[in-house]
Amino acid sequence: MPATLSRQQQVDAQLADFIGGFYADPYGFALAAFPWGEPGPLEQHTGPDTWQREFLQWLGAEVTRRKFDGLTAVEPIRAAVSSGHGIGKSTLQAWLVCWIMSTRPRCRGTVTANTNFQLDTKTWAAVQFWGKLCLTAGWFEVNTQRMYRKGHREDWFVAPQSCAEENSEAFAGQHAADSTSFYINDEDSAVPDKIHEVQEGGLTDGEPMQFLFGNPTRTTGAFHRACFGAQRHRYHVVLVDSRASKLTNKTQIAEWATDYGEESDFFRVRVRGLPPTAGDLQFIDSATVAAAQRRDVVILPDEPLVCGLDLARGGDDRCVFRFRRGMDARTIPPVIVPGQQARDSMKLVTLAADVLDKVYGTQKVAMMFVDATGGSIGGPIADRLRQLGHDNVIDVQFGGESPTLKYANMRAHIWGKLRDWLPKGAIPLDARLEQDLTGPGFYHDKRDRVVLESKEDMKARGLDSPDDGDALALTFAQTVSPAAGRTPAPYVPPSPWS
Repeated sequence: MPATLSRQQQVDAQLADFIGGFYADPYGFALAAFPWGEPGPLEQHTGPDTWQREFLQWLGAEVTRRKFDGLTAVEPIRAAVSSGHGIGKSTLQAWLVCWIMSTRPRCRGTVTANTNFQLDTKTWAAVQFWGKLCLTAGWFEVNTQRMYRKGHREDWFVAPQSCAEENSEAFAGQHAADSTSFYINDEDSAVPDKIHEVQEGGLTDGEPMQFLFGNPTRTTGAFHRACFGAQRHRYHVVLVDSRASKLTNKTQIAEWATDYGEESDFFRVRVRGLPPTAGDLQFIDSATVAAAQRRDVVILPDEPLVCGLDLARGGDDRCVFRFRRGMDARTIPPVIVPGQQARDSMKLVTLAADVLDKVYGTQKVAMMFVDATGGSIGGPIADRLRQLGHDNVIDVQFGGESPTLKYANMRAHIWGKLRDWLPKGAIPLDARLEQDLTGPGFYHDKRDRVVLESKEDMKARGLDSPDDGDALALTFAQTVSPAAGRTPAPYVPPSPWS
């Protein structure tokens, strides 16, 4: 080393030589680049978990096998990790970023996740955390927008990007012919196929890499195809059971096993890292719906009649009135208003008033619950009905606060009440209602609350808006007092099979 170099330059050169030795050794890099066992956040840790170590060792072998020479493009390195919760996926993603950025001059990368919240608070936050702990931290500027080599902001960087389909062009044009173009997708099961398609364009030259991580909540889409379907031959697939990781909360896993059963879709996806057997992690399974279609029930004489009104948002959506009396949601047929007719709010008010005035058997509707979510017309319609003297009308905000800690919002809460009711209730043989009840998926937020799949997300994967399901769920918005007066005897709704 020339004596004319300053001491700092000599140290920097020695560090560059040292780090360069890990070009094909990401596991060695992870051990050497972070302060394991030293005072601070890693004081109680000795290194990667078993599955992380095996992944990094595999990756090093793939780099060695390709023998990229800086000129001739090699085949992409592709990996897909399907796992349960809490195994350290975000941590491994951060290590990958630090390793690639530190060992590959002029590399270019993009990191994304299923939501901006996940990207900002988990995925990119992990990159920032580990980037500051890394031995090469002094080489890089790391902020909320980008991580880049100082002095090379435009040609040696990695940046977080939203996975919204309208943002797909942000993933295009990423090339590094003499280095590595790389993509890291977190919670990839919910990353749109369009994003994957655009990413393919950045895997055509140099030493490209693509890493997909997620819980397998869906049985369709690019992540499912990569891990379990037609594309799995292109990827190194890693399945990680949460029970096998030293990082997971074993007490919580035991509780899930007790609450849901080890063979349930919930446990398969959230713990075992396997796709659901009942479609896209159905909130309500098909068997429960089928049983409710066949069940005969007895209705107590004073059970009140309640009605749920789900309002259309336009287009193909429909306005639906659904009726329930105790365990019977079968006897009174729904009232359906096609979407194109739902634009006439006064017609809806007149129809709703007729529903409230009508006598069904021996009863009128005791309470009508109206979807008044966001910009819907439900709020004004409910107000108008009350002005007409119908005090038995209550607005329901789907996005409002749930009365219990189990659910993230009011819509998830009322669907939870519906799901609890179905094993004892009776519903009609109605194909549309059946599809609506079994259509929505669900997941758990960071506070472990149930979040029901939105109508918009259902439409994005080719399903209709669950208008009938939402209308029936609305009948569970509040407990309604028993009806005044008594009928002569308990009522037995007719069976659809008789």
